[in-house]
Amino acid sequence: MNTLLWVLVGLAAYSAAALYLSQRGLLPDSVRVQGPFTTVHTKRGREFIDWIATPKRFWRAWSNLGVGAALVIMAGMFFFLLVQGIAIARNPPAPSSVNQPQNFLVIPGVNDFLPLSVAPEIVFGLLVGLVVHEGGHGILCRVEGIDIESMGVFLFTIVPLGAFVQPDEESQREASRGGRTRMFAAGVTNNFFVTFLAFALLFGPVIASVGVAPGMAVQGAYGGSPAAEAGIAQGDRITAVGGAPVGNESTLDDALLSTDERTVTVELDGGESAAGRESRAVDVERSLVVTGSVAGNPANLSVAEEEEPISVTAVNGTPVYTRTGFASAVGEDRFAELETERGTVTVPVGAYLTRIADDGPLAASGAPTDPGVVVTAIDGERVVSSTELTRALDGTEPGETVAVEAYHDGEIETYEVTLGENPRDGSGFLGVNIFPGTSGLLLTDFGVQSYPAGTYLELLGGDGGPDAVGLSGAVGDSPLAAVYVSLVLPLASLVLGIPNFPGFTANVFNFYSVGGPLGFLGTGVFVLANVSFWMGWINLQLGLFNCIPGYPLDGGRILRTSVEAVVSRLPVSNRNRVVSTITTSIGVTMLLSLLLLLFGPTLLG
Repeated sequence: MNTLLWVLVGLAAYSAAALYLSQRGLLPDSVRVQGPFTTVHTKRGREFIDWIATPKRFWRAWSNLGVGAALVIMAGMFFFLLVQGIAIARNPPAPSSVNQPQNFLVIPGVNDFLPLSVAPEIVFGLLVGLVVHEGGHGILCRVEGIDIESMGVFLFTIVPLGAFVQPDEESQREASRGGRTRMFAAGVTNNFFVTFLAFALLFGPVIASVGVAPGMAVQGAYGGSPAAEAGIAQGDRITAVGGAPVGNESTLDDALLSTDERTVTVELDGGESAAGRESRAVDVERSLVVTGSVAGNPANLSVAEEEEPISVTAVNGTPVYTRTGFASAVGEDRFAELETERGTVTVPVGAYLTRIADDGPLAASGAPTDPGVVVTAIDGERVVSSTELTRALDGTEPGETVAVEAYHDGEIETYEVTLGENPRDGSGFLGVNIFPGTSGLLLTDFGVQSYPAGTYLELLGGDGGPDAVGLSGAVGDSPLAAVYVSLVLPLASLVLGIPNFPGFTANVFNFYSVGGPLGFLGTGVFVLANVSFWMGWINLQLGLFNCIPGYPLDGGRILRTSVEAVVSRLPVSNRNRVVSTITTSIGVTMLLSLLLLLFGPTLLG
C-alpha cells in the first residue's frame, strides 16, 4: 500500500469519527468539522486587530496596490488554466510524477517534490502564509467598517495549518464595493509581500554567505560499484585521485581516464567545508560495470534502477578493468565482443544518440532521426563513448563541416555535417541528445553520481564556480528570474535536468563553505536559507492559487465585485442575473480546467 493510500484511509477514518461526534453534540460549539478540516472559533483578539488597523489610509493604499496586482494575475491565471485545460483535453499527456494528484498537495512526504527532510521549514512557511493572508482580511475588515464575527485556527485533521478571520455577512453586504474588493485582495497582497521579503533575504545576505567547497560533490554511488565497495557514499567530496586534484565531474573523469591502474587512491573531503570533516584516503579497486542502460541498446542489456550492476570482464578476449583498458581493447574496430556475466554479445561501439532533432544539423545531412544511431567516429577520429564525442565536438566551431561516421540498422554510413552552435558553450553542435556511456550502456569503472552543488548556488544568485550552470537568455536577464527559479527548483529534474532541490539539508553541508556577512551563524545559515526559500515558495504559491478567478477563492470574490462595477454602468434590466451568469461561467471554466490539470493525465492519458 503506497503512502497516498494510507493518507486517504486515515483521512476517511478521521472524517467519519468527527462526523459521529458532531452529530451527537459531543464537540464544543467553538469546534466545527467539515470532512478532514477542523476550525476552532473564538471572538478574542478583535481588539488587537482594531489596533493594527488604526492607520486606515495606509491600509487602503496598500490594498489598492494589491487589487491592481491581483487583477493582472487573475487574468494570467485564467488564460493559463484555460489553455492548459484545453491542451490536456485535446492531447492528454502520459501520466508522470509531476501530474500525479498527490503532488498538488503541500504535504511533505506525500508530495514527491516536498521532502520530509525540510518538513519543519515547509510547515513554518505554510503557517506564516496562512496567518498573514487571513490577517490581511481581518485588518481590512476593520478598516472598511466590516465587523468580524469570529477568528480562529484552521486544522487539517489535528495538524494546524493557519488562522482565519470570518467577517460578519450582513456588515460585509453593507460595505462599499471598493471596500469589499480591498478586503478580498488584502490576503494575496500580504502573501506576495512576504514572498518579496523572503527572497530578498535569500538572494541577498544568505546566499552571499555560502560558497562551494572544493572537490566533486557525491550525490551517491551505484550499488555494487567499485566506489560503493570502497565506502564512498552520498555526502562525500572527491578532492583528488592518484594525487591529481579533482574539482568537478569532468576533472574526475580526466583523472580516471589518465591511468589504467586497477587500484587508485582517492582523497575525500580535502579542504574546508561547513561540515568540518577531516580529509581521508581510500583505495578503490576498479572493475568495469554497467550501471544503467537505454531501452533498445545494441547489447540488449537492461539494468533497472535498483538492480546490481552487470560486470564486463573482457573485450575481444582481453580482460579489462577500466574504461581506458576498454578503449584500448576496442582499438580502431567498429564492433567489439563483450564478455559479461549475462553472456557474450557483439555490439557496435560508440556514442549512442537517444534523439536527433528533425531540424538539427545531423538530420539535415541525411542521417536517420529514429533512435538507435551510434556515432563511431568524427573526422576519422575514433569515438568510443559519449565523453569522447563531447570532447571531439568541444574542439569544433559553428559552421564547420565534419565527417560523422554512424552505425544504424546494421550499416555504418558517413555523413557530411555542417555544425550548428551549441547554446551552452558556443562550440559545434550536432542537434542530438547523447546517452552517457558507450553504446547505450552506462559503463563505468568507478560508479559515482555528482551533486550539482555549484549549479544550485548559481541559480540562487550565488557564486557557484566556473563549472556551475545558471540561467541564460531572456529568462536569465529578466528581473523575474528569481521568481522563476523559486518555482522550478523543487521540480528541477523535470525542468532543468538536475536533481530536485530539497534545500540545504544536513547531508549536503559538506558540499558548501560558510563565510561572508552571515558567516558567524555557521551552519545556521543553511537553516535560514531553507526557511526563507520555502517561505517564499509557499507564499508565492498561495498568492497565485488564491488569484484564480473562481469561487470561493479570493480571485472569485474580486471577480464578482469587479463585474458588478462594470455591469452597474450598463443599460441592462436584471443586473444580478448578468453578474451571476458571467461569474458562474468563469468559475465553472476554472473548476473544469483545474480538474483536467489534476486528473486529466491519469484518466485520459
